[in-house]
Amino acid sequence: MTLIKSISGIRGTIGGKPGEALTPIDVVQFAAAYGTWALEQSESNTIVIGRDARLSGPWISTLVVHTLRAMGVDIVDLGLSTTPTVEMAVEEHNAAGGIIITASHNPAQWNALKLLNSRGEFVSEKDGKKILTIARRKNSTFADVKHLGKYTEDKNALQKHIEKIVALPLVNVEAIRKRNFTIAIDAVNSSGGIAVPLLLEALGVRHISKYFCEPDGHFPHNPEPLPENLTHISSEIQRGKFDLGIVVDPDVDRLCFVNEDGSMFGEEYTLVAIADYVLKHTPGNTVSNLSSTQALQVVTEKYGKTYTASAVGEVNVVTEMKRTRAVIGGEGNGGVIYPELHYGRDALVGIALFLSHLAEYGKSISMLRASYPTFHISKNKIELTPDVDVDCIIEEIKKHYKSTPMITVDGVRFNFESGWVHLRKSNTEPIIRIYSESNTQVLADNLAKKIISDIKELMDTNACLLR
Repeated sequence: MTLIKSISGIRGTIGGKPGEALTPIDVVQFAAAYGTWALEQSESNTIVIGRDARLSGPWISTLVVHTLRAMGVDIVDLGLSTTPTVEMAVEEHNAAGGIIITASHNPAQWNALKLLNSRGEFVSEKDGKKILTIARRKNSTFADVKHLGKYTEDKNALQKHIEKIVALPLVNVEAIRKRNFTIAIDAVNSSGGIAVPLLLEALGVRHISKYFCEPDGHFPHNPEPLPENLTHISSEIQRGKFDLGIVVDPDVDRLCFVNEDGSMFGEEYTLVAIADYVLKHTPGNTVSNLSSTQALQVVTEKYGKTYTASAVGEVNVVTEMKRTRAVIGGEGNGGVIYPELHYGRDALVGIALFLSHLAEYGKSISMLRASYPTFHISKNKIELTPDVDVDCIIEEIKKHYKSTPMITVDGVRFNFESGWVHLRKSNTEPIIRIYSESNTQVLADNLAKKIISDIKELMDTNACLLR
């Protein structure tokens, strides 16, 4: 059983004892802490909520709703929805904030509360710490019976979201319709099973084959959209006659594509391709995080603009995008942030921009992928036990490679001659992530293996145990 309380929200596995897993008691305590913070930050007393299709979603949503109403908070409930839809609905309803009940790419036994501010963006590190403090001190105040919050539903939020996407100047509906795409979808039996087909129909796509689009929460495979989890849609595309495949994660903020031959376009290149299209029409700066491919920098500099790397995490990417006035940004996990619509990772706007790009390009998706510089990323992780001091491990590795150029704004990234390696502790799981990139997969894997070997050696010697 796992429970992780962080500045990103609260995340854990379902079942177990309070304080050790995501139980009803933990949900209520954290929802109350968030409600206390939100009411202090805004004149509004409205909070928007929505959820993905996880089996635990309905009861967690019910607890969140009634906890907040007991504090005098008015609730706007989107029900089964997507993370970007909730983000946009916060501004639409002039709300104090929003809560998305989703564990994103984590397996079905996980769930979480993602927390938004009044701009529909993820709360900052500073605000996240305030919420954690409120939760720890348990000093929330509840309303008397005459001042309980109201409850309303917004069943049109997704449709409004799609309409705003279709109306964007760079979304070329006419070109998409003329290309007459045949598209396969894998929505891992969650919210994307509703949202993606609706979007494609609004874009004029007539030939859609749906796989795992029943939003019943029974994930047919690991929901993280990585190649090893997408064998079903890959084989279906190989057997059929599709122009491409589209895959989203359970809350529809991560996006990847499958080529017409069943091979992967590469989640790292989702943002690269969309950025290329955006920069072609509206040149400007770009941002991605330290663990994302350097291909985005190559594409950005092709247009004479500036690329900036941020710390990992959507809130950090958004902060850097605002600072540099970036026209497009996101993360290498298939997260696309297009500020012309809103400052949040949004697979739906990513689909619309990508299809516009592919339609105007006029050739196959595999040929589009081949037009970009090829780098190979190796994504690895080491699971930790509770007695391991992660900060100590990172400091010791930095000492070991002290003569290597490094960036330390988020864990540490080493820039070797043959490529880079980025290691950092996760905010959402008890792991160290080790990402590396080079010109070949073998080199990228070898860079990661060397760092992993160094970390395991430290762990074996017990040099970094918590005292």
